[in-house]
Amino acid sequence: MKIESLDQLLLEQMQDVYDAEKQLVKALPKIAKAASSDDLKEAINEHLEQTKGHVQRLEQAFENLGTKAKGKTCAGMKGLLEEGDEVAGEDSSEEMKDLAIIAAAQRVEHYEIAAYGTIRTLAERLGNEEVAELFQETLGEEEEADERLTEIAETLMEGVSAGEETEEEEEGAEVSEEEQEPVKAGGGGKVKRSSGR
Repeated sequence: MKIESLDQLLLEQMQDVYDAEKQLVKALPKIAKAASSDDLKEAINEHLEQTKGHVQRLEQAFENLGTKAKGKTCAGMKGLLEEGDEVAGEDSSEEMKDLAIIAAAQRVEHYEIAAYGTIRTLAERLGNEEVAELFQETLGEEEEADERLTEIAETLMEGVSAGEETEEEEEGAEVSEEEQEPVKAGGGGKVKRSSGR
């Protein structure tokens, strides 16, 4: 379809997002199943219900524009979900897998945030406040979902980083002992170098 007006552009973008949301409705149950964290499972399942609502809002927007709701294959979402499948199938610790799932899920959220921001702005520009409000409502839910994923990730990283810090502290202790030895043996040779002589 040749796009020659903002109306056509809005419709084309809506068809893309409509297909993206339908892909998500199918994918989210599988993603939730791959997660180990109860908080993450809950967040994904709640977002699944929201996503079904996003599909309904899009259908309402299509109706408002006097056209039938139909999707146009969203290659972007397809690619993001394929990456998510790879992550879910990787052999790693539960925490690491959950963090990787969150990373993949946040890419999806950011993609949707960009898409809904665009179609909301187009609807506003065209003077269709009702449609713009529908998209703003969805945009708000996508942003909240992204924030919740960040909070879950931060909690998971606290548990993971504690082990890494211990190793780093041990390595740091070894390094500081090595650094002290030349000072003991050389009687402060480093100080002479720093004086520029």
